[in-house]
Amino acid sequence: MEHIVIIGNGIAGVTLARHIRKKSDSKITIVSSETEFFFSRTALMYVFMGHMKFEHTQSYENDFWKKNKIDLVQGLVTAVIPTSKEILIENNEKIGYNKLVLATGSKPNKYGWPGQDLQGVTGLYHKQDLEALERWAPTTKRAVIVGGGLIGIELAEMLRSRNIPVTFLVREKSFWDGVLPIGESQMINRHILEHHIDLRLETNLVEILSDEKGHARAVVTDKGETIDCEIVGLTAGVSPNIEFLKDSGIELGKGVKVNRFLETNIEDIYAIGDCAEQHEAIDLRRPIEAVWYTGRMMGEVLSQTLTGTPTAYQPGHWFNSAKFLDIEYQNYGWVWAKAKEDEEQFYWEHRSGKKAIRISFDKKDRIFLGINTFGIRMRHEFFDKVLTNKETVDYVIDHLAAANFDPEFFTSYEKEIQQQFINQFVGAKTI
Repeated sequence: MEHIVIIGNGIAGVTLARHIRKKSDSKITIVSSETEFFFSRTALMYVFMGHMKFEHTQSYENDFWKKNKIDLVQGLVTAVIPTSKEILIENNEKIGYNKLVLATGSKPNKYGWPGQDLQGVTGLYHKQDLEALERWAPTTKRAVIVGGGLIGIELAEMLRSRNIPVTFLVREKSFWDGVLPIGESQMINRHILEHHIDLRLETNLVEILSDEKGHARAVVTDKGETIDCEIVGLTAGVSPNIEFLKDSGIELGKGVKVNRFLETNIEDIYAIGDCAEQHEAIDLRRPIEAVWYTGRMMGEVLSQTLTGTPTAYQPGHWFNSAKFLDIEYQNYGWVWAKAKEDEEQFYWEHRSGKKAIRISFDKKDRIFLGINTFGIRMRHEFFDKVLTNKETVDYVIDHLAAANFDPEFFTSYEKEIQQQFINQFVGAKTI
């Protein structure tokens, strides 16, 4: 019987195992060093904030795996040996495979800061990070978060929910300004400050200082300031978790190099999820996509290949969503922080400073390219269809009511948005 071994029990690996089992009786083994059972990583913050218990983050009953004949092995994989088709686990146990799938996910970036491995210093990625925060929070007088991205703002919200003062060090001139255009970025700056978070823009971490017990006691910034703290959150992005593969012969870049069929350079070895790096980026996507839904899609696609129907990974139109404290963010298609030469951008912000829309479109033919929304929920199906059909920006503006989830909002503001667009891009006329 063919034995498929999957290293990693995140969304990519578990989706793959489930879908293989629907189509095949192959022996399936999932190996993970983090938790015995799969859980929703995006829910960690809600456990800390008391909105749910950790067991609620598990998508399946504990007996699901046994019922579906999926073997779970808890252990840290230290090496892959393609010549003998084996993996090595830290206790020197070996597991043989016919097909191997690397779904090892990401790890928080560390940039060699002095003190980065002290007690009190953590990312927000693993269940162990959540457990560490629970231990440290009761005695913490201040936390410092390093890195101005989505994980950083989640961690800030978590700590503020326990009334822990938070200083947020962001190296950029404005929050997440490599992704967000300046209007939205500055809106989020204001929102962070309104939530009593001490936002320090254009500020870098230099060093983390230790107390006599090896626990963080302060950070030093490049402004020459020392900030006392007991928790330091390192949230300056993530990188593929691939160190154990460096002597395997598997081709590596920043991640595990794969083709469109998610195959590595070694026969019968594949990679999916955060650790996979496309040789050539798909459309305008990045070669590595550390996004929940793309991990799930890769798992579904590879299950077809491993059960006899070779299928290329074609993720479709880009979309993403997140939450900045209590402002929801959605993105469909491509909206760059700075419009490209052949692009135009329309921006509308509500007078409350809590809701905004930015639409990107082609200057020449007015084809709709993408939308960012803040504080407004839009329908994925609408924008997926609009992007596929290459509709114009005028079509999207005319059909905003059909695109949104919030009729009450658009009853009030749809005409205002449309009128501003007309004034700016069509010529002054009243609707």
